Amino acid sequence: MKEGNSLVATTLRMLLAAIVSKEKEKRFKIFQKDSKTDLEKESQLTDEEIIETVSSEIKKRRDAIVLYEKGKRQELADKEKEEISVLQKYLPEQMPEEKIREIVSEAILKTGAKEAKDMGKVMAEVIPKTKGKAESGTISRIVKESLGKTAI
Repeated sequence: MKEGNSLVATTLRMLLAAIVSKEKEKRFKIFQKDSKTDLEKESQLTDEEIIETVSSEIKKRRDAIVLYEKGKRQELADKEKEEISVLQKYLPEQMPEEKIREIVSEAILKTGAKEAKDMGKVMAEVIPKTKGKAESGTISRIVKESLGKTAI
């Protein structure tokens, strides 16, 4: 950041603000339940919660890209894409699609899902195994494809 890369600095400041906001939210919930606990210690986010926050920030930017492109504001869409590339460095390595397909196939067998209406059962089985390692949109697409194949 000393090199003057303002995009990285700005993106990381926004991420830090989101993390602090989540901690405050968590602290407030804890305080409502029990005002005698050590709020500072208890409200610190776990690694999983931080990964969830980073993923959430990436999702917000993907949504913004779609809106900017609809509004013909390509320069803003490009800026959001650059921010996504900065944020992705702070996520665990993403799971390859083949591995996701394996997990989805196992979940379909385990849940006995046969058609699209069973997608919720499959997703409930897959999400905990892929949390932070795969985008929910990708998982959803693969589950739909897989359930479409089993319905035929």
